Order: sequence, then structure tokens, then C-alpha cells
Amino acid sequence: MAASMRGALACLALALMAGLALTSPRAVAQELAVGQVSGLPVPRYVSLKSDRVNLREGPSKEHRTSWVFQRAGLPVEITAEFETWRRVRDADGTEGWVLHSLLSGRRTVLVAPWSKVKGETFALRDSASDNAAILASLEPGVIANVHSCPGGGWCNVTVNKINGYLRQDRLWGVYPNEKLN
Repeated sequence: MAASMRGALACLALALMAGLALTSPRAVAQELAVGQVSGLPVPRYVSLKSDRVNLREGPSKEHRTSWVFQRAGLPVEITAEFETWRRVRDADGTEGWVLHSLLSGRRTVLVAPWSKVKGETFALRDSASDNAAILASLEPGVIANVHSCPGGGWCNVTVNKINGYLRQDRLWGVYPNEKLN
């Protein structure tokens, strides 16, 4: 009887060790990188569906509105999920909660919203090269639709029906070195 009890305890110990191996810091980090509600990556970029989106202090309509976004297509970063609510951050770092139905998976970017240089513009080029022809000069804060970021530091975008390429490091709404197809 004692030998079978020791065998059972040994099996239990092995099962516990296997369970601990599955919850290594790396496994936990991978779990945290996925939203518990949507199953999508967190953080991730999305855009606003409407010209009027309330940013709330907490994840319910009972929480106070701290800000009202008034620009459909504006990119925001989802940083957390709770039921039908998403915590978002804008390019200025303002954070709050938005009802998920007011967000779109359509990827948009802001052109260099951090730029404070008066008159500064950014070249929209006809191919992914600093030597390519300039199709348009874009001011900071312009919203563009993102089609792809194939690598090499460039993203293919459209602004007012003009399709071209912008340097990825001049865009807010895509992560550094993120590849979009």
C-alpha cells in the first residue's frame, strides 16, 4: 500500500511540475497579450467609427465623460478590455473607456502628430523610397488609411484618394517594425 501511495504522490508531483512549466513567465506574458473578451491582441490599434465618441472615466455609461472625440477615422490604441468596453489611448496620451461598437478594426494613422514645427510637412511618395517622386506634402495630424506596411520602414497609405508611401516612423497608429499585409 505504501509503495502505491508513493507512486501516486510521485505522479502528482510530476503533474504539478508540468503545470508550473506551462505557467512560466513567458506563457503568462503570451496570455496577457490577448484580450480576454475579444481574443485579439492587446494592445492594438483601431479607429473611431463616429464623429462623436464619448471617452469615459470607467467601463460603463454611469462613469463621467472626460472627453468627446469628434473625428471619425481617428486612430486609437486599445490598451485593455472589459465586457463591451475598451480602454483606449489617443496620440496625445489621453486614456479612457469607449463602447466597443464605436470602434472599427479599420487601420488608420496620424501623420507625425508630435510635430510642433510650424510649416513642417511630410512627403507622400509614389514608392517606398526617399528618392521616389512626391505625390503630396502632408501636414502633421492628417489622417491616412493604412493598406500595408510590408517592412523596410514604409507604409502604403491613402489620403484623399491619393495612394502612396510614408515612412513608418512618421506615423502614429502603427507600431515600430510592425508588418501589415
